[in-house]
Amino acid sequence: MINIGDVLKGTINFNSSGSAYLQSDKLPKEIYISKANTNHALHLDLVKVLIVKGGGRNIEGVVTKIVGRTKKDYVGTINMVSTGAYLIPDSNKLLVDIFIPLNELNKAKDGQKAIVRIKYWAKNSKNPHGQVIQVLGDAGNNDAEIHSILHEYGLPYNFEYDVLAEAKSISAEITEDEILSRKDMRNVTTFTIDPEDAKDFDDALSVEWADGNIQVGVHIADVSHYLKSDTDLDKEAYRRGTSVYLVDRVVPMLPERLSNELCSLRPYEDKLCFSVIFTMDKDANILHEWFGKTIIHSNHRYTYEGAQMVIEDNSSVYGTDKCIIDLNVLANKLRKDRLKDGSLTFDKDEIRFKLVDGKPTDIIFKTSKDANKLIEEFMLLANKAVARILKNNSYPVISRVHEEPSTEKLLDLKKFIKEFDYDIRITSPQEIAKSLNKLLVDVKGKTEENLVSNLVVRTMQKAFYTTKNMGHYGLGFEDYAHFTSPIRRYPDIIVHRLLNRFLTQKPTPSIEQLEHWALYLSNCELKAQKAERESIKYMQSVYMSQRIGFLYKGIITSITEYGVFVELIENKVDGMVRVSEIQGDTYITDLKHYCVKGHNTGRVIRLGDEVLVQVTSVDIERKNINLMIAM
Repeated sequence: MINIGDVLKGTINFNSSGSAYLQSDKLPKEIYISKANTNHALHLDLVKVLIVKGGGRNIEGVVTKIVGRTKKDYVGTINMVSTGAYLIPDSNKLLVDIFIPLNELNKAKDGQKAIVRIKYWAKNSKNPHGQVIQVLGDAGNNDAEIHSILHEYGLPYNFEYDVLAEAKSISAEITEDEILSRKDMRNVTTFTIDPEDAKDFDDALSVEWADGNIQVGVHIADVSHYLKSDTDLDKEAYRRGTSVYLVDRVVPMLPERLSNELCSLRPYEDKLCFSVIFTMDKDANILHEWFGKTIIHSNHRYTYEGAQMVIEDNSSVYGTDKCIIDLNVLANKLRKDRLKDGSLTFDKDEIRFKLVDGKPTDIIFKTSKDANKLIEEFMLLANKAVARILKNNSYPVISRVHEEPSTEKLLDLKKFIKEFDYDIRITSPQEIAKSLNKLLVDVKGKTEENLVSNLVVRTMQKAFYTTKNMGHYGLGFEDYAHFTSPIRRYPDIIVHRLLNRFLTQKPTPSIEQLEHWALYLSNCELKAQKAERESIKYMQSVYMSQRIGFLYKGIITSITEYGVFVELIENKVDGMVRVSEIQGDTYITDLKHYCVKGHNTGRVIRLGDEVLVQVTSVDIERKNINLMIAM
C-alpha cells in the first residue's frame, strides 16, 4: 500500500516528453513524476521520491534526492554560443542541454560530435555544467555517429594493447597429447553453413551413417581451450559479454586472433571443438547422445545461399551435398514436432543495407529459408541437450529462460487484433502458443502482417540468463541453455566450462557466483541489442534524408496523444505524422479505440489503416523521420 507522504527509492525512467516514472522491483506499480517535479534527476538515476498524490491508478511523486547518478558522460552535438557551448544530447531521454564553458571545450568545434562529462549542476541553474572529454568527429560523419551509438551504451570499440598481445601469444599448435585426449572426427564428413560475409565460424555439422541410422555431430568451437579463466583476455571477453552487430561493422567479444583464426572452424584445417553427437533414426527420433571434446576437419564451407541451392535442386555436386539434403529432411521433422509441441515461430525478414562508402543506398531484406532453419534446428537440439544433461545430473547451468506472457498483455493483444477480425485463445500455455502460431499464419501476406507480428513479439516477455530453470516458453522447451555460439556470447563459454567440469567431475562455481554472472550478461546483451537497433535507425534516417518529398504507402502501427506512427510498406522504415499537422480538419486522438478523429469531418484514421504519406523532414542525429499524410 502506497500512501501520500511515503518516501520511496527506485530508478527514474524518463520518456521523450520530459515526464518520468519511478520504477523498482519492490514497488507494486510505477509512480508518475511530472516534468516539473524531476528536480535535476536524469534518466535511470537512483532517486528518492515523495508521494504527493495517491489513489487508484494515479499515484504521483516528487524527486527529493538523487541517491546516485547512473552515468556522467553523454554523447551529442556541440552548439557554440558566445559564452561557450551546449551539448545537444543524442538521447531523447536526456531532455536538457549541457553547458560547456570556453575553457572546458577541449578544442571541440561547432557541429562536432563529442562526449561530455557532467561536472556539477547548480541548484538554481537550468543546465548542468560539463567538460568535453573526447571529440568524435563531425556530426553526420559515419564513424562519428556509430562511435556515438557505441559510447551511448557503454560499448568499447577497441581492444587494449595488453589484451591483443595476450591473444597473439596463444599458440596455434595442436599437440599430439591434445589430439589423443579427444574424439578424433577428422575423417567424418563435416561442413559449415554461414552468411556469405562471415569470418568467424563457430559451429559445424558432421554426418555419418551406421546400421541404418544417422549420426549427426554438432561441433562448436572450443573457445574455452584457448580462453583461460581469469586471464586479462578472459576478463575483457566477460566485460564485453557479447559481440555487437551494427549495420556496418562488428564489435567483437574476442580479438580476431581467436574469433577469426584459432577458434573459427575454417575449411581444410584441423580444429578443436566441444561436440554433441546425436544418433537418430530416419524419423528424427534421438536414440543416443554423446558429449565431449573433439578434433574435426571441415570438408566444405557453405554459404546459406549455396546450401539453399543444394536443397532446392535436390542434387549433389560436392561430396557434402548429400549430407545437406539428408539433414534438411531431419530438420523439417524436428521443426514440425517442435511447433506441434507449442514452440512459437517468427519468420521475420532481417533488415540489411547496401552501403557505398559507408552510406546506405538501398534497404534489402533477408528471408530465413530452409538452409537457415536446418542450422537453427540442430543448434536448438544441442542447446537443449546440454541444458538437460547438466540438470539431470544435478550440475548447475546458466539457463536461457523465457517466461510466459502476462495475462494483461495477452488481453491487450486480444483486444487489439479484434480490430482486424482476428482472435486468440488464452486458456492454457499450450493453447496460447498454438493460437499465436495460428495468428502468425493467418496474417502471412496480409497488409497488417508486420504490425500484428510485431505486436505479438511485444506481448512476449524478454528472454534472459539465470540459474533458475523456468523453461523457455517461446521455444516450448523445459530445459534450454546457450552452448552453440562461444565466439560471440560469453554465456556459452560459461556453459562450456560447466559441461567440461561435469564430464571431468570437477567442482563448479557457486550458484551465487553464476547468478551474478547471468544478471550481468543479460544486461550486456540488452545494451548490445539497443545499440544494434540504434544503428539500424541511424542508417534508415540517413537513407530517408535523401528522399525528402517522396511518397510512400504505409501502415499505421501506433497512435499516441501527439503522433501517428507509420511503417512504410516498401522498406519497413518507421516515421511519425504529428496529429496537429494532419491536414483538412482538427484531429483528436482517441487512444481507447486506437484512432484519431476529425472534429468537423468525422474522418477516422485507425490503427492498421493503409495511408499515403510524404517524407517532410529527417533529423538524423535524433533518428526521427517526419511524415505528412497526403490528402
